[in-house]
Amino acid sequence: MCEWQIIVPQQHQCSSAKLSLPLCNEKDIPVTDSSWSTALAPRLAQFAAVARHEHVTRAAQELGMPQSTLSRAMVRLEADLGVALFARHGRNVSLTPAGHTFLRSAERALDGIERAAEAVRTDADPASGLVAFGFLHTLGPETVPGLMSEFRANYPRIRFQLVQSYGEAMIERLRTGELDLCLIGPLPDAPDLVVRPLDEQRLRLVVPDGHRLAARKRVRLAEAADEIFVTLEPGYGLRRITDELCAEAGFTPKVAFEGEEAETLRGLVAAGLGLALLPPPAFPRPGVVELAVTAPRAAREIGVAWLDGHPDTPPVAAFKRFLLSRRGQLLPR
Repeated sequence: MCEWQIIVPQQHQCSSAKLSLPLCNEKDIPVTDSSWSTALAPRLAQFAAVARHEHVTRAAQELGMPQSTLSRAMVRLEADLGVALFARHGRNVSLTPAGHTFLRSAERALDGIERAAEAVRTDADPASGLVAFGFLHTLGPETVPGLMSEFRANYPRIRFQLVQSYGEAMIERLRTGELDLCLIGPLPDAPDLVVRPLDEQRLRLVVPDGHRLAARKRVRLAEAADEIFVTLEPGYGLRRITDELCAEAGFTPKVAFEGEEAETLRGLVAAGLGLALLPPPAFPRPGVVELAVTAPRAAREIGVAWLDGHPDTPPVAAFKRFLLSRRGQLLPR
């Protein structure tokens, strides 16, 4: 499995969106997205502000909340922790040793929250967000680069995390949220996935130069029943198709080598180590002959899949619309 990220430099953009959150059951106080830690971890942000100012009133002014509300929040925080964080000196406060310890961790947590909030907002930006896109190894040399080039002509700043893998692994990553969508084949039948067919890819029987079938242009798969095969490992969609086609032709393939990548299998065929059922290569490979299979019909359907009910960010929605518009034109002809 391989992963790449296409990163496009971008300028930081701030929006003026606001949040409302309840603070200690008082009136809702608007919080701008420049202070996500206040919105997402209010008591940590309040504590850090009081520690920084060593004065509850000035901290309350910075946070835009009543001084009495902030005072009660700090008392409640100390009660929940079971330790004094502040020493009170009239209107001023100072941190206790426990308060200093708590502040160091609180500041790290608040910084992490700020960075996490900024990251997810950046990834969802309609013009420059991130798409986590998976695809089959065999689509990597030609199909996916062509798709990227065409899509980015209209969306030049959208970034991609590209994951090249096999079908079952990509389905698992859809379910865990690591992928937004993927190009897959054969098409999975699972109730939690949405799958849309896009194109069909014919498979060929690949034989070495000098093989008894090498002078042919087309062949019935049953004519290879006594041959040694090289295939992808179990779990790969193309392996399942190979096994099913051979069974339909009336035999079980004798497998000598199992691999993870189609071009490696072509190399094994060129070395005379067996035959293989493979999609067309991006570039001609010396040492092999690719034969059309007339019976049974040898093809695999390629489609796009995503998790049902999973909300799309604007960049993911744009790329999904683009892929769906490529139905019947996904693969090079």
